Amino acid sequence: MTLLVDTRTPDPKKFIKGVTGDWEIVIGLEVHAQVTSEAKLFSGASTSFGSEPNNNVSLVDAAMPGMLPVINEECVRQAIKTGLGLKAEVNLKSVFDRKNYFYPDLPQGYQISQFTQPIVGEGIVHLDMKSGEQVEVGVERLHLEQDAGKSLHDQHPTMSYVDLNRSGVALMEIVSKPDIRCADEAKAYLTKLRTILRYLGTCDGNMDQGSMRADVNVSVRKPGGEFGTRCEIKNVNSIRFVGQAIEYEARRQIGVLEDGGSIEQQTRLFDSVKGETRSMRSKEEAHDYRYFPDPDLLPLVFSQELVDELAASLPELPDEKKARYITEYGLTPYDADILVAERVSCDFFEEVATGRDAKLAANWVINDTFGRLNKEGLDVTTSPISSAQLGSIVDLIKAGTISGKIAKDLFEIVWTEGGDPAQIVEERGLKQVTDLGAIEGIVDEILSANPDKAEQAKEKPGMLGWFVGQVMKASKGKANPQAVSDMLKAKIGLD
Repeated sequence: MTLLVDTRTPDPKKFIKGVTGDWEIVIGLEVHAQVTSEAKLFSGASTSFGSEPNNNVSLVDAAMPGMLPVINEECVRQAIKTGLGLKAEVNLKSVFDRKNYFYPDLPQGYQISQFTQPIVGEGIVHLDMKSGEQVEVGVERLHLEQDAGKSLHDQHPTMSYVDLNRSGVALMEIVSKPDIRCADEAKAYLTKLRTILRYLGTCDGNMDQGSMRADVNVSVRKPGGEFGTRCEIKNVNSIRFVGQAIEYEARRQIGVLEDGGSIEQQTRLFDSVKGETRSMRSKEEAHDYRYFPDPDLLPLVFSQELVDELAASLPELPDEKKARYITEYGLTPYDADILVAERVSCDFFEEVATGRDAKLAANWVINDTFGRLNKEGLDVTTSPISSAQLGSIVDLIKAGTISGKIAKDLFEIVWTEGGDPAQIVEERGLKQVTDLGAIEGIVDEILSANPDKAEQAKEKPGMLGWFVGQVMKASKGKANPQAVSDMLKAKIGLD
């Protein structure tokens, strides 16, 4: 990746302090995202994960003599959809090239990729940082290429084995511009990119399975100065590790420069156990790969009508969904951010919120349901409580049938035992007490037992909450909190 154009104003909050003053990090990411497809990019072999070694290998993948690649149309469609999701320019004509280099798990001796004419051009990813700052990260390009196989070094004491199941699997390489200035922005970019891919259904984003991984380009400079020499950290397969690798590599480079040395352009690996990067090899320049158009593949050409058809089929994407939640449902940006992080989370929330108080629904989805799921290591797809059950609890709260305290107890019952919330309320006598006569008796009892506090409450209205809590405790959470509050105000004389 060429780090040439500086599009951001230096931000002192993101500088790293060194012995000689402040330093600024410049980061660009090359993300390899495996295309969601049943077959590989140029063959009909399966892309299923977890198969026995060398089970999903066609003659094309193994580079047998005379075998010719045939483009998988579904992979092309997925790349176009991804480009549209990144608000990027889709090129109606692109070219496949051969990228020549030797590696034992690359049976052809070259990788079919795209170099000068990619399928997707410039796009943009919007980041909403936790600090409230909004950051725009440019996408330089997206191109299609085939994956290599995998070398296995732990199967034999003196030999390495090769598994070609991944050989030929379609990858989208998404190259960012050098617009990222700190580890938190890099992590936010990867998180947002993965969310977009999952919404589109073009990549599952499972980094632990290798279907999304990042090459991280890091350089440092004096604030606002010329770009420094970059080092590329290869194949980082965790968003957390990306952040750690950037922090370490930036400080390593600053140390070298402040000691009077210079940075050598090189490829490095991140050791997640030691939390450090180490040199892998000096960085090859692009011309070392001897790119040239693949003679077995014609230029890839498709119509604007195909692009328009795919654009019309796109789902509502995270940015648009977040804006709708804020304007239509009145949610806070923070709550909307949490809900749009995963498409399945949005679906769950919308099933609960449709036709109901959306703010109340969001509160129960985010705080109670998602909080409990995180605590127990589950996700929405394995939730013990369904959207229909949670929606029923929200209905009971809104109707005044149960109080917030009873709702918590009801949620616990449904979570552990299942069942219909409305039926459980009926059978177990959990209905909220709204009979003012019954409530008044409890209120009078509490006031009689605490005359001093009642007198103090006239001067300090904030003490009313203590009385409400005592009444709710005495009624075992069944009293209507609003009715209790109103009655206490009248009896204490706070109206």
